[in-house]
Amino acid sequence: MKNKESNSQVVIMTIGYHIKGSIDLLPGARITDFVNDAKGFIAVTDAEVRTIEGRLIYTTPFINVSTSHIELITHANMATRE
Repeated sequence: MKNKESNSQVVIMTIGYHIKGSIDLLPGARITDFVNDAKGFIAVTDAEVRTIEGRLIYTTPFINVSTSHIELITHANMATRE
């Protein structure tokens, strides 16, 4: 079972989607290293997938996101949407 302290809320932008959810990132670890160490996909839990314009497409307990499609990834508490 995952430790809640290792879950980090993130925002991921791809060319067509805006994804918010959690990744299993150890405290103090860098998102850059997490993505670089991934084997092509990162697991995102409690995900909300939206179009770039903000229209909700779906929510899902789990989604794999291809690292080759990630344009931007950051901690959710650092991202704001206007």
